[in-house]
Amino acid sequence: MFDLGWAEMGIIMLVALLVLGPKELPRLARDIGRWTGKARAMAREFQRSLEDIAREAELDEVKKQIEQASRFDAGKQIEKTIDPDGTLKRAFEPPRVNPAPKPPAQSAGQSAPQSPVQPAAAAELPAPPPPPASEPAAAEPVAANAEKR
Repeated sequence: MFDLGWAEMGIIMLVALLVLGPKELPRLARDIGRWTGKARAMAREFQRSLEDIAREAELDEVKKQIEQASRFDAGKQIEKTIDPDGTLKRAFEPPRVNPAPKPPAQSAGQSAPQSPVQPAAAAELPAPPPPPASEPAAAEPVAANAEKR
């Protein structure tokens, strides 16, 4: 870009010595040194701020990737891949039983309708066992013997 070698610097110093004189040249060199120092410090600060911005952008991107990885649910992703419409999941769910409809709510002034009361003990008793099947079969041979006489 803008490059000065020793030869160019020598020519500039010779022209400055002729124009300004030997008395003003040291003061001018000191001022030029200060300006270049300030310019370099500003350039370093600008470069550091650009590096900080790039580092923050990279950190934000890494942070987003970590958040995305932590939100990943492997089980849900596998289920979505294997059963996208949910038919397999519904096949293994127990059947839904519709509860009996509730009677309408009654106001405080109305009494409950009278219903026949069944004893609790009768509701809990098991059904009687069926009669044994061997009795009718045993009666047939007796009847056959009676006919022979």
